[in-house]
Amino acid sequence: MSHNILVTGGAGYLGSTMVPELLGAGHKVTVLDNFMFGQNSLAHVCHHPDFRVVRGDIRVEATVRPLMKNADIIIPLAALVGAPICDADQIAAESTNRDAILTLLRLADKQQRILTPITNSGYGVGQEGKFCTEETPLRPITLYGRTKVEAERAVLDRGNAISFRLATVFGMSPRMRIDLLVNDFTYRAFYDRFVVLFESQFKRNYIHVRDVMRVFLHAIKNYDKMKGQIYNVGLSDANVSKKELCQAIQKHLPEFIFLDAPVGKDPDQRNYIVSNAKIEATGFKQMYSLDFGIQELIKGYTMIRNARYGNV
Repeated sequence: MSHNILVTGGAGYLGSTMVPELLGAGHKVTVLDNFMFGQNSLAHVCHHPDFRVVRGDIRVEATVRPLMKNADIIIPLAALVGAPICDADQIAAESTNRDAILTLLRLADKQQRILTPITNSGYGVGQEGKFCTEETPLRPITLYGRTKVEAERAVLDRGNAISFRLATVFGMSPRMRIDLLVNDFTYRAFYDRFVVLFESQFKRNYIHVRDVMRVFLHAIKNYDKMKGQIYNVGLSDANVSKKELCQAIQKHLPEFIFLDAPVGKDPDQRNYIVSNAKIEATGFKQMYSLDFGIQELIKGYTMIRNARYGNV
């Protein structure tokens, strides 16, 4: 079945991978984006008759209201993503990540479906050896995590929605980000050949950007049995520490050296492992491994070397 889909922030890291696939699946897609990074990441779909793009700010109600009228599904990707960019502009973080979602919910018809990406960083610091499930209490330790947790709560209270708690995303995208951890470490290994690790034992979960796209398509096809639920979305075999991540990269770049810092702390104190059993029980199967992503990134970094490929 074809749907009219509104994707806010559709020219970003997730959206520029997702939008072409939504179009390829037969959906009509409208993207709202402010193009704050000067990207042209959707240039390759401008030829598509079912693609529409609007330059604007999700925080402006007059811009959002008319775009929602014909939408069957709303995918609110627009956000300031990551702790550094949120800390740099706290007002923008709160108004974009939380307040704009509240406005969207107020404008939405009850029949309109919402598929929202949150973040599993809301788990904060987990218990050693214990997996975080969708029932685990949320303890976000950054402004970014808090705004996304608040947005998730509002979306679920409204109903007729699905929330995906995404693991740390990695992989190549038309709107590339090299500041994400796997992308960052692989970039440093490729160009600098070394990295200094703070608290190298800290663990988190990871997911390829194309598997994020795939889980949204999966949810559209299986909406009735999945709606009203929260799902962790990550690789079940990729609950790894920073040191283990570096060891995985070193297999492909043997000259890469990583060292533990003798003093200091990582400003990002997240440390947890995550269970993805619930999303897998719906029939979703991840396709892109951490190892695949590292090899893909190495090819990508052969082509790009520019600090503008990030959120900070």
